[in-house]
Amino acid sequence: MNLSSIREKMKVVGSDRQPVGTVDHIEGDEIKLMKNDPQANGQHHYIPSDWVEKIEGDQVRLNKSSSEACSEWRSD
Repeated sequence: MNLSSIREKMKVVGSDRQPVGTVDHIEGDEIKLMKNDPQANGQHHYIPSDWVEKIEGDQVRLNKSSSEACSEWRSD
């Protein structure tokens, strides 16, 4: 996946279209999520670029459900 089309403040949703978080910025080949999202519990989380299925408008859709993504993401 070409991460150059992913921008700050885009919504990240799972394959079930449920929220995972909001893009803070790209770090290497990972997407860093904002820590002030309800799902984040005050921590930054990182998701690998290979989880990105596609970009639809202002949303990044993952190839994992939101619950899978939240249980497998990397934390600060």
